[in-house]
Amino acid sequence: MLTSRWRPVVWITGLILGIWLLALAGYTLAKNSRMTAEKVAAYAESVNLARLSAADRAAALRNLAGMFNALSPEERRQARLSRIGRDWFEQMTEAERGAFLEATLPTGLKQMLTSFEQLSEDQRRKTIDESLRQLRESGTRLQARNGNAPDQSQPVLSGELQAKIRTLGLQTFYSQSSPETKADLAPLLEELQRQMETGRTFRRR
Repeated sequence: MLTSRWRPVVWITGLILGIWLLALAGYTLAKNSRMTAEKVAAYAESVNLARLSAADRAAALRNLAGMFNALSPEERRQARLSRIGRDWFEQMTEAERGAFLEATLPTGLKQMLTSFEQLSEDQRRKTIDESLRQLRESGTRLQARNGNAPDQSQPVLSGELQAKIRTLGLQTFYSQSSPETKADLAPLLEELQRQMETGRTFRRR
């Protein structure tokens, strides 16, 4: 009688334990398969781009672009601020740089630039200021996470680039920029897009 009484309890307990184990396994698998900035950095450091054949070089660039595009917004911001893949970028040809930027910049960028230019001058200025502030805070958090003291001597965007953006307009300046400058602008462009899509800056006014 005792065995019969406890049999359902044991069965239910085993079922619950099995569900928890499956959930834990799924979480672990998802965590391990999730792309991170550290994984992108490890891949970039493991491959010597200069020693690859033309076909292998093209495949490596596609792989790096695919890894960038698989990052979450926060991991992508971390990768940009950490300048992951910058050594590769400096070794690329002009054509490769253009193709890499085209492949890794967020979709809807051109529409964002058009919408941004339609804002008033005051709105554009405040949105840029807020985006730069967010990037500085992210950079400070990243340095603290890595155990480094915040370095305020290295701005997210140089004063010269900021001045040109404000003078020429972001869309005009971007369209006239070299691939190297566009790469420097990438963190700001992605943060601006987040600001525009969420309306965060406008809600704070």
